[in-house]
Amino acid sequence: MSHLKSSWREQVIEFSKDLKLPSIRKYLEEQVKESALKDASYEEFLALLLQKETDARQETAKYNRIRRAEFPYKKHLEDLRIEELPPDAQKGYKLLKTLDFIKEGKNIILAGSPGTGKTHMSIGLGMKACVEGYKVWFTTVPLLINRLKECRAEKSLRAFQNRFEKYDLVIADEMGYISFDKEGAELLFTHLSLRAGQKSTIITTNLSFERWGEIFQDPVMTAAMIDRLTHQAYIVNMNGASYRMKETKQWLEQQKLV
Repeated sequence: MSHLKSSWREQVIEFSKDLKLPSIRKYLEEQVKESALKDASYEEFLALLLQKETDARQETAKYNRIRRAEFPYKKHLEDLRIEELPPDAQKGYKLLKTLDFIKEGKNIILAGSPGTGKTHMSIGLGMKACVEGYKVWFTTVPLLINRLKECRAEKSLRAFQNRFEKYDLVIADEMGYISFDKEGAELLFTHLSLRAGQKSTIITTNLSFERWGEIFQDPVMTAAMIDRLTHQAYIVNMNGASYRMKETKQWLEQQKLV
């Protein structure tokens, strides 16, 4: 009888290998012992074992979504000090963290002075989206333009375009820190326009819309870009005291006490 049990377990192990179910293989013995102690039914035993496999797969998928998003660093919404955000961001925080804007295919524009939490908030929203099963990609606007130019030169722009359109959320950080040439402006306009009204994009910028002409250097394209990006978008005023400056001052004060 013992030999028969051993044989069945060996077969389960082999089947789990063939079916690529590593967690069933990993937890089989543990679950057999636990179910025996509880005198659990066969159905309960099987359900609990399959649950472990499902949980492990979901955790792996979440990890992979975060890895593929290419965040420069990990920041969570919970790490934000809400009371120190600019007033408009404090008001919009509860609404944005529901991620309803992704379901609705709406954009978010976080516009304001440096150091006020724009990038942190965008990464936090992106991380939460990954956890909830959305496909996310983070980039800076200068890096995105360079990538688009490289793809055009390598004749792989269509393949990139197909991937770009499928992300549930694209975060384009640092709009306005560097101006770009006509080719870059046209490529950026074309690709962001593809997502307009369909998929969500978060733009962070240190420039007011009146100054976007400085980076696009084409009044017609500037107007069209603003119109596409802001249509039914959530525009959050991020002007306020710098987070980073506060942290630097606190650090300097601590050094004096040492």
